[in-house]
Amino acid sequence: MVILYLVLIVVALVQLYPLIWLFQLSLKTNQEVFGMSPFALPQDPQWDNYNDAWTTGGINNYFLNSVWYTIVAVILTLILGSFVTFAVTRMEWKLKGFVLALFMAAYMIPLHSTLIPLFNIFNKVNLIDNPLSIIISYTTFNLPITIMILLGFYQSLPREIEEAAVMDGCSVHRIFFQITIPMTAPVLSTTAIINMIYNWNEFVFVNTFISSEKWKTITVGVNNFVGQYLTDWGAIGATLVISILPILLVYLFLSDRIIEGLAAGSVKG
Repeated sequence: MVILYLVLIVVALVQLYPLIWLFQLSLKTNQEVFGMSPFALPQDPQWDNYNDAWTTGGINNYFLNSVWYTIVAVILTLILGSFVTFAVTRMEWKLKGFVLALFMAAYMIPLHSTLIPLFNIFNKVNLIDNPLSIIISYTTFNLPITIMILLGFYQSLPREIEEAAVMDGCSVHRIFFQITIPMTAPVLSTTAIINMIYNWNEFVFVNTFISSEKWKTITVGVNNFVGQYLTDWGAIGATLVISILPILLVYLFLSDRIIEGLAAGSVKG
């Protein structure tokens, strides 16, 4: 058992070291980056790199864009995913199997193969360089995995509760909002966290559909510090630290909810 713990500690340190190295990079000057060993500690920590990244580099605006893109897309994905899952698991209609198959098939479509068609569509409806193009893309591509996670949990819910509600005169809408949604809170938390991590780290859609600095996210904004003749590596490191910090905190404090929700949705009662 001691050997197992030692091995796990070594593996954990190996996985954590890239984060430690990135933090060290964020405190270095370009001279230290190129003139010293990449593993050397910064001689004079440059905390101003964070200030330069946040203000001069405009990371504050990119950070806020990432926050509200992520929040709006997650809310829409959870609402629409819950609607679809409730409809195909708790209601009887002819095409529900076909509709579910369409959503599951969409999960297998490579993201990059949709960029040109989406660009053409958004261009025709004047949504290029518009936040709506990002929110629509995030919501659409997260729906299949959201429905897949919710599906197992919905199928395990006892129908007796809904039948009793119907006997008491509840409408379908009241059953969904007042009974089903509260019972699915654990798995909704899981899908919210998974969607949030994906939306926050997404790069391709923003880089393709957004051109103005006003609407870019933090994952794309790091390019501001890469110039033709000079690259500010310390500011890049600071930007990357700022960008991964929210996701790291969410995972540290809510990782148990992710496992709990996935386990709840994988076992039928």
